[in-house]
Amino acid sequence: MIDLMKVVSAVVLSLFVVAKCGFAVPLESNVVGGHRFGNDDDGSVYTIIVLGASGDLGKKLVYPALWTLFRENLLPKNVHIVGYARSDLSVEKIRKNVDPYVVDKTDGKKYDQFWSVVNRYVRGGYDADDDWIKLDAQLKELEKSAPKANRLYYMALPSTVYQQAIVPLKAHAMAKSGWTRIVFEKPFGEDSETSDILSAQIEKLFTEDQIYRMDHFLGKEVVQMLLGFRFGNTLFESIWDREHISAVLVELKEDFGTLGRGGYFDKAGIIRDVIQNHLLQVLTIIAMEKPRTTNADDIRNEKVKLLKAIPAIKLEDAILGQYVGNPNGTTDDERTGYLEDKTLKDQNSITSTYGLMSLNVENDRWRGVPFFLRCGKAINDHRAEIRIQFKKVADDIFHGQSKMNELVIRLYPDEAIRFHVNLKQPGFNDTLHPTQLNLVYNDKFPGAQIPESYERLIGEVLDGSQVNFVRSDELSEAWRIFTPLLHQIEKQHQKPYSYVFGSRGPSEADHFFVSHGFESDPDFTWDKP
Repeated sequence: MIDLMKVVSAVVLSLFVVAKCGFAVPLESNVVGGHRFGNDDDGSVYTIIVLGASGDLGKKLVYPALWTLFRENLLPKNVHIVGYARSDLSVEKIRKNVDPYVVDKTDGKKYDQFWSVVNRYVRGGYDADDDWIKLDAQLKELEKSAPKANRLYYMALPSTVYQQAIVPLKAHAMAKSGWTRIVFEKPFGEDSETSDILSAQIEKLFTEDQIYRMDHFLGKEVVQMLLGFRFGNTLFESIWDREHISAVLVELKEDFGTLGRGGYFDKAGIIRDVIQNHLLQVLTIIAMEKPRTTNADDIRNEKVKLLKAIPAIKLEDAILGQYVGNPNGTTDDERTGYLEDKTLKDQNSITSTYGLMSLNVENDRWRGVPFFLRCGKAINDHRAEIRIQFKKVADDIFHGQSKMNELVIRLYPDEAIRFHVNLKQPGFNDTLHPTQLNLVYNDKFPGAQIPESYERLIGEVLDGSQVNFVRSDELSEAWRIFTPLLHQIEKQHQKPYSYVFGSRGPSEADHFFVSHGFESDPDFTWDKP
């Protein structure tokens, strides 16, 4: 039995390595420590302009990612970073704001160099032509000795400011001799109508190859691995269909609430904030057909085809929840219910902090297989994973002992791939024992540096790779699926079910899972890594 486990584990490990390498062929150079993003062999200069340098996104994610890329020598040699915002700031003040969110500052000399040599700051508004002309003049000064000058604009701004910024940007601050690329952060609208309006405004000014719509989930290491796992292994692709798979779940659980951030979250809710984008993106990679190549358009074409096969979700296809405080909680966050957050403007808000929904893919591969998307805040776990359940053994010769096989792909934390399988117990018996085959990422690749999503994706913008960015038709189809549900919730003023902070979520979700074809084995638990 031990020998069998070793053999099976070795096979699974080899498949995992193929999965990791299979998708990375065109992007293999984009790993931390192995490649300098952008081509500056011809003397090109690169300027990264962080619009909204004073905001949370800039200080918590964008600047720390840029520092890591700089520390690992992954930015172009001739690079400048220019912060731009309305605030009365300086590079020194930005550094002070960013410092708490930088993990590794052991190379103090290089960290000083990052701020003193590479960074600049320009103060200005987003709708004033004169301010953009001033910014352009500053950029020209940095670029004046270069034969080619490229500009990457990172919109670390609320989407409501996009329209103000893009018109004068286009008129006054485009690159004169190289490329201009603009990174737009979600949310991309609030429903189909607002998203289409925003897309039309952006596409009127910029070509698709200049537009990078970022969903940071697509930059996660295990999400990057999924295509190779599916299409680089004969074993999985041959059973990846309705004949073998009974149900699929993509979920994100968070063990913290929205205390102090309710004002922002209430405008979005769990569907707009996570499910319509992050979780749906993962689903498309799991369920799409094999692309012709790993080029951006071939992959995104298949994702769009998949989305077109998904009917719009209705209210009866969903369970919505909103957490209440836990009187036994040990922190203010745990004791405070969503509606008790003083940053909320509407103390009777029906915004959901938990969402579970079932959707169908109406094509030959998946017809009849339920796909579940689940996300919740203030629940009893913190993880993101994919669970793929296989159909039970037909004509079970072990008298019903065979448990359902399940493949679990952990996105974070502790990135891993795990199989739930049945093996015979040692000894003079024919008793089956459900067990698991574990592939914990850090165990199999010890010492490997796993790039954070923002590091990877900013690097891909510099390289001009759009494979992990959302195309406009893809965005339109995603909103088509969710807009009727969102409007139905608002029209009917649908009140979400209550659940206690730190619980598994609304109890109604358990019945929903069972009635829609997803199984749970209470006797089986995954070993901790």
